Amino acid sequence: MSDSSTPMNLAISRGIPLAEETFVGSLTLAGYIREICQAFGEREAAVMHLPESIERWSYNDLWQQALAVAKSLVALGIGKGTRVGIIATNRLEFLSCTFGTALAGGIATTISTFFTASELDAVLETAGCSVLLLERHVLKKDFAAMILELEPQLASCQPGHLRSTRYPFLHTVAVVDTNQGLGAIEGWDAFLARGANTNEEQVAARADSVLPSDPGVLFFSSGSTGKAKGILSANRSVCLQLWRWKEWYDIQEPPRTWSANGFFFSGNFCMTLGSALSSGGTIVLQRFFDAEAALTLMDEEKATMLLAWPHQWAQLVGASNFQSVDLSSMVYIDRDSPIAQHPTINTDWLEPKHAYGSTETFTLISVYKANTPKDVTHNSHGLPSAGAILKIVDPFTGATLKQGERGEIAVKGPTLMLGYLGTPLAESLDDEGFFRTNDGGYIDEHGRLFWQGRLNDIIKTGGANVSPLEIDEVIRACPGVKISQTVGTPDELLGELVVSCIVLHAGASATDEEIRNFAKQKLASFKVPRRVLFFAEDELQTTGSAKIKTADLRKLASERLAQA
Repeated sequence: MSDSSTPMNLAISRGIPLAEETFVGSLTLAGYIREICQAFGEREAAVMHLPESIERWSYNDLWQQALAVAKSLVALGIGKGTRVGIIATNRLEFLSCTFGTALAGGIATTISTFFTASELDAVLETAGCSVLLLERHVLKKDFAAMILELEPQLASCQPGHLRSTRYPFLHTVAVVDTNQGLGAIEGWDAFLARGANTNEEQVAARADSVLPSDPGVLFFSSGSTGKAKGILSANRSVCLQLWRWKEWYDIQEPPRTWSANGFFFSGNFCMTLGSALSSGGTIVLQRFFDAEAALTLMDEEKATMLLAWPHQWAQLVGASNFQSVDLSSMVYIDRDSPIAQHPTINTDWLEPKHAYGSTETFTLISVYKANTPKDVTHNSHGLPSAGAILKIVDPFTGATLKQGERGEIAVKGPTLMLGYLGTPLAESLDDEGFFRTNDGGYIDEHGRLFWQGRLNDIIKTGGANVSPLEIDEVIRACPGVKISQTVGTPDELLGELVVSCIVLHAGASATDEEIRNFAKQKLASFKVPRRVLFFAEDELQTTGSAKIKTADLRKLASERLAQA
């Protein structure tokens, strides 16, 4: 809610006091995993389908597996604050490695399986991991071979005895998906055997020494505007959000949550684990997205929650088995999504899409929970979460603006990052401790946030500022349009030209003129795209979290226009 005491109607909005958030449990990852496993015991925590088998873990199994990883890490000398790298798809071992690291007192450092060798090299140099736990085979990638190529010493040294100048902190590498080692890279059983002489009391003592304010995880941004940045978050930040997602999703019955999007992104991590584990539900794991396999898995495992990006919705609806699978168990799927139109689905659930956040705030910092009526949300991006403060500032002077005025969103609160790796925190925050997001928006008289996109994506055309988000929201409703992403391209007369880049649904047809005429019905003339370009979907480069790389698209659109 907004703060009525804010002078001169300034654009400042505050959430309820953190102490009023009564549904939150332990605020360390070690305490979180212990609490949920004790509470839910023999309930099924996660299931993974492999080509040759189906593996199911109860919460008791999850605890034992995480404990086994923790014992081995303790035996390797992992201490408080030591970073443990995890390169894995959504599989059971991702869970045991992440929580095992927490129990040992370390920092779980999640690394994207989408990274190329050069990107992985840069991340490993930045992260300073002492132990690296990786899934060897991910589609066409062999991460063990990739690491060997990056650090050839691994081919000849003894396991656990790497002395690298390239990665000076790294001493142990193990694979989680096979018992077959490669050079000094250990197989999984060999790695777990290291903890045979570590007792549970040693692990418990380490886990109990970790404070909510201590670093808990290191995630890397998706890199939509450049190189991936390491973002360090406290235990409290992660745990607050894990508990909150159960509330934000308005979970009534423990869900069986399907997800194929990588847990190495903070959103997917919190949304999936928070919805399922915090409520005693089950994670239905899929290692990488395949539409037909996903639908079969949801059918067989009676999934009740589906977490997918909008571009995956189209693939699911277009899959050959979409009409034939039984999705009648599905509850937590937005009633307005294409998936909810499946003949076996009957749901009134509305997802919490009126929200705003980032990796820097470890997901949402403003939100309206699921099933909030539209006459309350008003198409906004929510109210501040508990303990959070949002303000709108002038991007150039930093001065706080008034309610309704457009500017830069600045945030602070209990889930704000501890900082970027390699960057002093003072360089990331303003004088009052707010993080300047480089996102544009405004706050209304009710304290609601309205996000309008990246400031560097705002198009300046003919002296006016145009938000691509507003244009794309209109054009996506045009018949036949699957994807619309509007960018500004250089123009001598106008400064920037408004250009909408369109992907059509399979079999659909539309012309430049038809789309422009459709846009004219709802947009002011200066917002109507001057040009409309059509692309195949695979021409639009995306990050691992399905964000279109606008810088790349802007360049591609400029080249297309120059050719024309």
